[in-house]
Amino acid sequence: MAQEVRGVIAPGKNEPVRVETIVVPDPGPGEAVVRVQACGVCHTDLHYKQGGITDEFPFLLGHEAAGVVESVGDGVTDVAPGDFVILNWRAVCGQCRACLRGRPWYCFNTHNAKQKMTLTDGTELSPALGIGAFAEKTLVAAGQCTKVDPAVSPAVAGLLGCGVMAGIGAAINTGNVGRGDSVAVIGCGGVGDAAIAGAYLAGAAKIIAVDIDDRKLATARTMGATHTVNSKETDPVEAIRELTGGFGADVVIEAVGRPETYKQAFYARDLAGTVVLVGVPTPEMKLELPLLDVFGRGGALKSSWYGDCLPSRDFPMLIDLHRQGRLPLEKFVTETIQLDEVEKAFERMHGGDVLRSVVVL
Repeated sequence: MAQEVRGVIAPGKNEPVRVETIVVPDPGPGEAVVRVQACGVCHTDLHYKQGGITDEFPFLLGHEAAGVVESVGDGVTDVAPGDFVILNWRAVCGQCRACLRGRPWYCFNTHNAKQKMTLTDGTELSPALGIGAFAEKTLVAAGQCTKVDPAVSPAVAGLLGCGVMAGIGAAINTGNVGRGDSVAVIGCGGVGDAAIAGAYLAGAAKIIAVDIDDRKLATARTMGATHTVNSKETDPVEAIRELTGGFGADVVIEAVGRPETYKQAFYARDLAGTVVLVGVPTPEMKLELPLLDVFGRGGALKSSWYGDCLPSRDFPMLIDLHRQGRLPLEKFVTETIQLDEVEKAFERMHGGDVLRSVVVL
């Protein structure tokens, strides 16, 4: 039987979000219903609300979540009712050319639940990133559920579902940060701080945090940054070079997603160094670089989508590291809130007042 639950919807472009009654159908083949326990308020949800991703309103927001599987549809074998899971927005298919080449983190055919959740009048909802977890329960593809150790706090575990995984993966998976490397991270929001934590976890010797907000730079130090640069006061390229013997960093992670900061990252890396773009640009942005500089500096220019993660591999590993005290995921949780406080959480996020607000159900 379909269930009626509370959920947060974005009714139209830039309209305030509101709590509505959501109809969640029974899971069909390959699907699962998850009782959501916690869901982080991510900047991507704000992009949905602002109409910056698609115009398929109304949206059921929320995607950075953890909870317990309540029921599964036919053919589901990887998870079962009662499993504690982190939700992910890239359920790999196992059959595309990337998966068959042994690179499932690049899967070209990721999928979501086929059925739609609706309002009580039958209006179909578009779940944010195929999840829609600002709700008491949500319907997802079973492949979007990754079973992890239930001993961890849901408010902490859910963060791996998007921003924290994107940042850690940008450092470890995409940037291949290794022991003794120098790393610079431009932009110290949730993703940038996660990249700092990832670089620290990988054994980087020098981690330089760059931002225009001293509050964020102070937080970056708690995540493992060894040096900070306020780019409103100091040229970040010169500062990074000065801190690395005049050469530039081995890996520079751009977590803003703007042409100006990408150019800073490009020129702040050492010869044969690596630039990783994990900040999300908007469609109208353009980048212009002298092609000779691209050629002459060598190295690699990479983009990192979801931290090049494979949830089945990375989520359990990172949860284990957290439980060992080696990955302080709890530092990312600034506050816990209720469903009816999401609109205010967006305002605090926009003002740079929080690292992560987390809805706890």
